[in-house]
Amino acid sequence: MASSAVSDASAAFQLKGSSFTATVLELQSANLADIKTQLAARTLDAAAWLQQSPVILSVEKIADAHADWPAVVALCRAHGVSLVGMRAPKAMHAALASVGLPVLASLRPKAADKVYDADGHRVAVEAAPEPAPEATAREATQVITQPVRGGQQIYAAGDLIILAPVSAGAEVLADGHIHVYGPLRGRALAGVQGDTSAQVFCQSLEAELVSIAGRYRVADDLRTSAQWRRGARISLVEEMLNLYDL
Repeated sequence: MASSAVSDASAAFQLKGSSFTATVLELQSANLADIKTQLAARTLDAAAWLQQSPVILSVEKIADAHADWPAVVALCRAHGVSLVGMRAPKAMHAALASVGLPVLASLRPKAADKVYDADGHRVAVEAAPEPAPEATAREATQVITQPVRGGQQIYAAGDLIILAPVSAGAEVLADGHIHVYGPLRGRALAGVQGDTSAQVFCQSLEAELVSIAGRYRVADDLRTSAQWRRGARISLVEEMLNLYDL
């Protein structure tokens, strides 16, 4: 009897686990008209970047499980948003089954979270209890001494220090701060696990995109600032990215 097992040498593919950074588009309302208007305005600034980046559509703050989700997904795609999945509470998974996208487990709501129905009205939700704090070791800082070239991606679980230029088309990510001792011409994403105190530092700001804890500014916006092509420090203050001279 022939074996049904496929040897590693003849296998056409392998299944492997991995992790990737994705942008989260977090809906505050399921109103199609509002989504269309605001997507049109936002994607004008970030069209090229959004088309190249995987995006997760989060519906965790929408209480209406029966909203027109296929229409919402179609609207996002029509504006160039590259959706690769959705994130929703478990109770909504059945309603999202027909959308045709993988549905990821929802994050637990915090006390400060706000949930809205399809008409934009706030709905009260019970906050999940905060876990007891655990002592965790600080992740080691990663230091890169070579130029980061277009097409490369570097991720650090702690702070990331780059002692060379970051070229256009490159992407550098860190859970903590990002320091670039040279021109920053690619994309820099700090605080990718949600650390709003993370900052980005560079000797010459020429970035395609800068993001902190999911809030971002793109090149068309950055180049109008006084810090463009100068040393800059970028931090997140009240949900807005602020630029300062370095």
